Amino acid sequence: MKSEDELWTLLREAYQMPYGGAQIALVEQVMAHADAGEHDELRLASRLFATTAYVHGGETAKSFVTFSWCRSEYDTHPERFDEHDEHTLLWHFKYMVNGLLKFPAVPLGRTYDVLDDMERRFRAGGHSLHAVYAYRYQVAAHVGDPSADDWYAKWNAAPRDHNSDCAGCDPGEKVDHLVSRGRDEEAVAMAAPVLAGRLTCVEQPQSILTSLMVPYVRTGRLTEAADAHRQAYRRLRGNLADMQSVADHIEFCARTGNETRGLEMVQRHLPWLERSPSPQADMWFAAAAALLLGRLDPGLPLGESTAGELGDRLAVRARDWAAKFDERNGSTAVSERIEALLAAPPLIEQLPLSAVARTKTPASVSAAPVEALPADAEALLDRAWALYHEHRIEAAAAAFARFDELHPEPPAELAVRRLDGRARLAAIRDDGGPVAEALFQQAAAAHRALGHELEALGADSRAVLSREADDDMLAELTALTEQILAHPGADADVRTEARMRAESALLRLERPDDALAAVDAALAEQPDRATLRAELAARRGRLLLMVDRHEEAVEAGDEALRQYAELGSPPAAAIPALVRSHALGNLERFDDAIAGFGQALDLADERMYRLSALVGRARSHLAADRPAEAIDDLVEAVADHVAHGEDSPAALLRYDLAVAYYRADQPSDAAEAAESALDALDRAGAQEQADQTRYLLSRVYRDLGELDLALGLLDTLAANLNGFDNLPARGRMLQEAAQLLYEADRDAQAADRFAAAAEAYRAAGDIQSEMFARRLRALSLRWAGDVPASLSALAEADALSRSLDDSVDPAEPWVVWQRAMLDSDAARVHIGAGSLDEATARSASAAEALRSIGSLGEALDADFLHAEALMRAGDPAGAEVRLRSVLGAVPRGSQLEHNSAWMLAESLEAQGRSDEAEEIRGKYLPQ
Repeated sequence: MKSEDELWTLLREAYQMPYGGAQIALVEQVMAHADAGEHDELRLASRLFATTAYVHGGETAKSFVTFSWCRSEYDTHPERFDEHDEHTLLWHFKYMVNGLLKFPAVPLGRTYDVLDDMERRFRAGGHSLHAVYAYRYQVAAHVGDPSADDWYAKWNAAPRDHNSDCAGCDPGEKVDHLVSRGRDEEAVAMAAPVLAGRLTCVEQPQSILTSLMVPYVRTGRLTEAADAHRQAYRRLRGNLADMQSVADHIEFCARTGNETRGLEMVQRHLPWLERSPSPQADMWFAAAAALLLGRLDPGLPLGESTAGELGDRLAVRARDWAAKFDERNGSTAVSERIEALLAAPPLIEQLPLSAVARTKTPASVSAAPVEALPADAEALLDRAWALYHEHRIEAAAAAFARFDELHPEPPAELAVRRLDGRARLAAIRDDGGPVAEALFQQAAAAHRALGHELEALGADSRAVLSREADDDMLAELTALTEQILAHPGADADVRTEARMRAESALLRLERPDDALAAVDAALAEQPDRATLRAELAARRGRLLLMVDRHEEAVEAGDEALRQYAELGSPPAAAIPALVRSHALGNLERFDDAIAGFGQALDLADERMYRLSALVGRARSHLAADRPAEAIDDLVEAVADHVAHGEDSPAALLRYDLAVAYYRADQPSDAAEAAESALDALDRAGAQEQADQTRYLLSRVYRDLGELDLALGLLDTLAANLNGFDNLPARGRMLQEAAQLLYEADRDAQAADRFAAAAEAYRAAGDIQSEMFARRLRALSLRWAGDVPASLSALAEADALSRSLDDSVDPAEPWVVWQRAMLDSDAARVHIGAGSLDEATARSASAAEALRSIGSLGEALDADFLHAEALMRAGDPAGAEVRLRSVLGAVPRGSQLEHNSAWMLAESLEAQGRSDEAEEIRGKYLPQ
């Protein structure tokens, strides 16, 4: 069983943790041990804190038990409650009123009993009834009692005191009332001074911003509405306790034309229904999700269901809960609200919430102008094939379709050409496969029936090429190619196309050098068709790019572009423009690459080429360290993929977009892009890319000051990096988490992470990093006030340092630096432990060693520590010598100068030299 001191340490650690399951588990552990050990003070403290942890951690029902225990304890043993404990208990009455309403199985009378008890205690203690009126209003509003307006008036009239909700929550709840009455301008005005101030409550500013989204839209404050949604949702999305507020954001997306973003949110949070914090949150989430899904194509597949089926199930779920609330409340108020939500009309056609949530069809997927096609069968078919050879695939498909419409039963000679075209389109759209193979086999049979053996061999080879690439496929294709090359009727174009098919097979088998030889052989055939010659030059450039012959790839791309220019620069010219631009990027000629991608974008009318140009240009901007210029292209590419329902490629580009936003100093946009990417990558099981996104997002959250979100991501990364080969990276993730905690003065938690990082580094054989983690663990424990543990951790670090003697040269600079920094931190630990002789010796040793390798800044820090140890040991004269040395070398205006001057003045005072002390203060510490 843990000692009482250990349990208090654990409870203090729980105070520092973010709300959620881990914190709840720790405080429940403390409660259990406190009960077993009969530690009355700890039993009370742990339960008071547990009530808060349960409410804010998403396990509201458990708070009823701990609250009842504390209330009973207060009535039985009031002497055990200090002023702070009593205030906490009174505050928890508000949690109970709010919480009990959310469970329809709890009779309404019980909520009124708690309210009455709350009012009795507030009156007895001489407190304002401001909070009591606020929660009487809340109950009346919930059940639809007309008295709600009267309670609202009393709430407004009563004076605030220390039991009132915070400066953000209290106006936020009033905003909800005003919005429900359609008084939007008043709601916005009430919130304005609140948002202009500093909000430190755990529920703010996300709660009041959520309340303001709808009134902002209805009053035309569209930018404010979008910003409110984005800022609030990011704070809410990770906490189960905020499930009902998340529902408000889903409703907002559904009513502002942001169905794509809303669907992401539904998919992200749908698993929360399995562990809802309350039936009320479950009901509101289900209703909001049903509204959102009802705005989508009902046949849209969502896992094993469709949007329509899932929406119907969620609507039934919401209505079932509403009926239970109505039965409990004796009114129809809740059902009426749920029906209104399920049928909520749009607030606006579309409110642009963010770049990554665009739903309008981007320019890149707009339909190209329809070409006027000839009606004659042969001319129409010739045009379809010409479009095909120019790589204008969509236009070719439209021409073939027009042929089918006008000539459903063409002559056999034309029918076989049409069949061949159908097979070629299937091969492109399905990347080969059994459909294309079957069509090519039909075409071969049709050609043979007409006596076209050479054309039949071509169709046979294309059928083989449609199969999965392996050695057997290549052998069969090679045999057919040899037959075509040997056929007396094969002209240069036919021979060239046969060799190009061989190149395609070799490329699919990842044999680019052999594929390049096949293209060179095809060029030697000297084909007559100009488009074929240009395509060969383009293919050659692509293969040169693949084998890292970038200068030659640029030259081949130039040649292909020249040839296509002679043909009027058909859309196929986009391909060599892309190849050339990628090669220029690999040569770090980024400006030329950016211009080249722009040229490709101008040439392309096929979606895949436009996307490639957009992404290539964006990544060239990133590589050239111009991230802001990459954003628009990435936004368009993401929107294009989203419009086509392509989650995985959209997610990968959202990562690039997040990088661009982050490097362009737009962290809020970076967070949103990375969050969207992470959800999709996790759903796709792409762990490597997801972890890369997590790491980026952890850095974004740090910049945004969202420490706990950053820590959660780093902990997930450390858990994911659990393989032996990943131990160094695991150590780094744990170390980064530890350093974040250390900087936030959460020292006990930092010590735990440093210990875990040290073990990962030890297993990886990285002794330098292990030394760093072990000495920082000792220092963290020192600041946490755990002297025995800090000395024990220091002993581990010292033992590790001594172990270096058998494997390294002690004169190596990195060894000197590591040991000196260990001495420096050891001095801090020994000062905390009162071991001043040790602190004096080790700080002196650290300063000397650091100077020997030129680490002068760290040496001055060690000098200051030496002076501090001397002062504490009663040697102000010795401290003076050190401090004057530091002041003579330290940068002006630095924190070390300030601290050294302050301590020097103290040392002079201790020596009875007050005038000199005042002189130092006047020089270095001006008021």
